[in-house]
Amino acid sequence: MTRTARSEGLEELLEGNRRFREGGALAPRRDPERRRAVATKQAPWAAVLTCSDSRVSPELLFDQGLGDLFVVRTAGHVLDRSALGSLEYAVEHLGVSLVVVLGHSSCGAVTAAVGGARGPGAVEWVLAAIRPAIRAEATGDADAIDAAAREHARLTAEALEAAVSHAAAAGDVRVVPSFYDLLTGKVELV
Repeated sequence: MTRTARSEGLEELLEGNRRFREGGALAPRRDPERRRAVATKQAPWAAVLTCSDSRVSPELLFDQGLGDLFVVRTAGHVLDRSALGSLEYAVEHLGVSLVVVLGHSSCGAVTAAVGGARGPGAVEWVLAAIRPAIRAEATGDADAIDAAAREHARLTAEALEAAVSHAAAAGDVRVVPSFYDLLTGKVELV
C-alpha cells in the first residue's frame, strides 16, 4: 500500500467515525456473504491497538466490517509483549500498513495510574506502563486523566513505531496515535 493509500485509509477510518457518531453507521461487510469470504483467510487493511474497555469497539466506532481491522486490546492500551507480537505479525505477515493506537476518555487504567493507585501482580505492571504519560501536576480530574490518556497514546505509538522501525523506515507502515471521547463518540488524532 502506498503512502497515499495509507492516508486514504486513515481518512476512511475517520469518515467511518463521523458516520458512527452522527448515527448514520453503514455497518458494512457484516453479512453472511462477507463472513464466508473471510472465514478462510484474513486481509485486514489497518490495525488498532486499544483498551479492553467494553465501550471502545474499533469495528463499531470506525464503522468497519468483518476482516477490515486487526484489533489488539489490552488494559489501558498497554503495549506488552503479546500486543507487540500481534502487531508485528499484522505488519509483517498480513501486510497492514496503518496502525492506530487508540486511547480514550475516562479510561479506568489511566484513572488509576493518575490517582497513584497500586495494584496486585500484573495490574501493577499495567499501571507502571502508563505512569510515564502522567504530567507532574496531574490532579486526578477528568482533564488530567484525558491528557494522560492522550500522552500515553502518543508514547505508545512512538514505542510501537520503534519496534516496527524497519517497516516504518521503508515507508511500509504508519503508526498514528489517537483519542476517543466516550461521550461525543469522536476520534481525534493526537
